[in-house]
Amino acid sequence: MNETQGHLFTVIDPHRQKTNRFRSVIAILKRAVKPLPVPVVGVIAQTTKDPFQVLISCLLSLRTRDETTALASRQLLGLAQTPDQMLRLTEIDLQQAIYPVAFYRNKARQILALCRILLNQYHGAVPSSIETLVQLPGVGRKTANLVRTVAYGRAGICVDTHVHRICNRLGWIHTKTPLESEMALRRVLPRQYWITLNDLLVPFGQFVCRPISPFCSRCPVYAHCEKVGVRVSR
Repeated sequence: MNETQGHLFTVIDPHRQKTNRFRSVIAILKRAVKPLPVPVVGVIAQTTKDPFQVLISCLLSLRTRDETTALASRQLLGLAQTPDQMLRLTEIDLQQAIYPVAFYRNKARQILALCRILLNQYHGAVPSSIETLVQLPGVGRKTANLVRTVAYGRAGICVDTHVHRICNRLGWIHTKTPLESEMALRRVLPRQYWITLNDLLVPFGQFVCRPISPFCSRCPVYAHCEKVGVRVSR
């Protein structure tokens, strides 16, 4: 407290204000997503604790609906659960197992190429560093961060379209691409929330904070949202 001209006032710490805002929103989101379906990659991470299976399901999930990813993951991982087992399958075997995920032919080739690299360079183990993961066929920063966080429990921020959209909509960041969003969130979001952010915002984005006409009328974080870019809502 400081005294000026006979009046007391409190010095406001902007950093503390932001931290409290993040804490409030994330606490609300944790309660809100409990009844919502868990994304398939999260289910595989919880049930297998296997980085390779998480990596494969991540690749299958790219530009694919979650229910399709779940079916394809079950079919493929029912045939092979290690890089060595995967390489015993033909490219046609993989295509048939993962159809109809998006770009299934290309993904089948990428999976086989990726497995060869894992066996030849990493003794069949999946690396945990983002810099190494993004060198693998078909692996971008989103997939690398997801493997690092959900499979290894190590710090990272997985930014997909939902995370990118919602964090901008909330007014937490002001960015144009998922990569810019990841870097901005690394600067402003307290590290303790990095891993959980994707798990919260993906189901929230699928069922509440939709890309077009979000359900603002039933949004539990409505009072904390700046609604950036929202023109029409329900």
